[in-house]
Amino acid sequence: MSTVQAQGAVGRQAPPPRPRAGRDPSLPSSGGTPERLAGLDGLRALAIVAVLLFHLDPSWLPGGFLGVDVFFVVSGFLITTLLVRERVTTGRLDLPAFWTRRARRLLPALLVCVPASVLLARLSEGDLLVGIERQVTGALTFTSNWLEIAAGSDYFAATSPQLLMNLWSLAVEEQFYLVWPPAVLLLLAVARRPEARAGAALLLAAGSSVLMAVHLDPESPTRAYYGTDTHVMGLMLGAALAFAYAAPHRAWTRTPWWGAHRRHVGAGALATLAALLVLAGEDSAWTFRGGILLASLATTALVLVVVERPGRVRALLELPAVRWLGARSYGIYLWHWPVLLVVGQDLPVAPGGASYLLTRAWCVLVTLAVADLSYRFVEMPVRRRGFAGAGRELLRRLRALGTRGARVVWSVVLLLVVAVVAVLLTAPDRTSTERLITATEAGLADEAAPGPTPTAPTASTASTASGEPTGAAGPAAPSPAPTAAPAEVDWSMPAGSEVDAFGDSMMVGSSHALRYHLPKIRMDAKSNRKWSDAPALVAARGDGLRRAVVLAFGTNAGTDVPALEETLAAIGPDRMVVVVTVHGRYARAERDNAALREAVEGLPNVRLADWDAALAGTSGQLQPDGIHPSLKGSHLYAKTVRSAFAELSEARTGRPVELEDRPAP
Repeated sequence: MSTVQAQGAVGRQAPPPRPRAGRDPSLPSSGGTPERLAGLDGLRALAIVAVLLFHLDPSWLPGGFLGVDVFFVVSGFLITTLLVRERVTTGRLDLPAFWTRRARRLLPALLVCVPASVLLARLSEGDLLVGIERQVTGALTFTSNWLEIAAGSDYFAATSPQLLMNLWSLAVEEQFYLVWPPAVLLLLAVARRPEARAGAALLLAAGSSVLMAVHLDPESPTRAYYGTDTHVMGLMLGAALAFAYAAPHRAWTRTPWWGAHRRHVGAGALATLAALLVLAGEDSAWTFRGGILLASLATTALVLVVVERPGRVRALLELPAVRWLGARSYGIYLWHWPVLLVVGQDLPVAPGGASYLLTRAWCVLVTLAVADLSYRFVEMPVRRRGFAGAGRELLRRLRALGTRGARVVWSVVLLLVVAVVAVLLTAPDRTSTERLITATEAGLADEAAPGPTPTAPTASTASTASGEPTGAAGPAAPSPAPTAAPAEVDWSMPAGSEVDAFGDSMMVGSSHALRYHLPKIRMDAKSNRKWSDAPALVAARGDGLRRAVVLAFGTNAGTDVPALEETLAAIGPDRMVVVVTVHGRYARAERDNAALREAVEGLPNVRLADWDAALAGTSGQLQPDGIHPSLKGSHLYAKTVRSAFAELSEARTGRPVELEDRPAP
């Protein structure tokens, strides 16, 4: 995410001086030494805090990813303001100089962050390097968003976090920086009135919003979210405001209406944005069909309020600590995601408890420290001196070290370059979790086929289940069919041979532990399954469905309550059922589990195996992806399922169940 600084931005608002001949009278002149636009660093700080909270734990701020759209609006406003001001003061737009300034602003920190992240990931966990060649290519060519769309990546999928995932938005902005300046030059030449230019930008924003709504796939919103065409509305709204603010009426802020309602506009915009940050979830279609546009509109109104004149909102945004964050927001955005992933691998702690909060706090501290170092020693030297000047200064300092010191430095640099290349060439093509699940699925395929296992053993039938089988030497002697009273349902603790289990990759990864703690359990599990697959899987068992059933879905698409209810109806009220909760650092996990609890509440034959609660405050229980159970965690998963059956049995029989404490092998 580029957080463009207002280098030479518009000065304080004052009546524009008489324009020089040949200049557009609607465009503001610089009026002397330009000044920083007050309040915008504070808006950047608000944006980066929102994004950081969302990535630390989506449940803390479910709509925090909308901070990206705050950045987009601010960038669109500032870039267009800079272009318009240059046209006023010089009578032309020097596009090569503009693009050079953008490169000076963005490339130094990026060229340090990307290789450093690659090396740190290699030292931490190799799984973080899956797809890294594509990610590095996208980062260096500013095409990350389109490369990830082509690869089928999912921004909101916590099961496959990518090391450089956050750079998609930097790609969108860089593409905007490439295309928008010529477009501005054309608009300035064709449309004489600033209102017409603003109208053109508004039409582009509206078109982008429509495209996002059209392209949205609720099951995988990445195309709609990543696409430059579908996610440019914030940049265009900021640009529209810049055009309107360049008019003599300063975006109509010199009218009596604005004077009377300015505070209400600011309060309403701030309240709207805050509500969206809290309520707009990644799994809600309305977030993408209007929510992002509304957040961008609210940000646009806030920008106008804070730059137009001093006030309480601007005063808050101008606090020193807030400005400090805003000035370093680009570095914070670059570094926070790789830091989160690397620290998460080195200190794997499940959400919940003081240890988890401490690891999150450590991520924040490391991010702020690295971003500050980047700001002082990487970004600012190049911004002040340019690439050539910063290079000369670097060479001067190397010469000051002497020949031996310079050789050491260049040797280290060469070694790091070779190391990065070696890591890229040897990066894995699949994660260890994917390899494990694929190998395990092959073994489960035959087991999943329906067999002749008798249905729902009862207390009476269970007692005869071990009797002599019918001989094969000849037909059995006919015997009259006895008339028996309906047998009572067996609610005793089921053995593994009495359990059918259906699930997704979570069950696949825990299959060996389930067999260990529930010997002879029969499993039908496969990656990428959803709750909508469950009814057909249960129906396929027919009368062979065992008397106890485990259902473990929801990792991929959340809780589908109608499908769950249909599955439970197919199983019937005379079988024991355990439903496993989901776990993940994504915003919907808490809602998914709440929906599960509500759906099974009051059903006497169903219990929840609360896998999510079992993980709280633990460490080492999950694979590097932070979702699937590790070898250690798979035994916790199996014990959680077994304990749920025991609780259900105790509740229905009134007799305590003593479970054998089997240590993990």
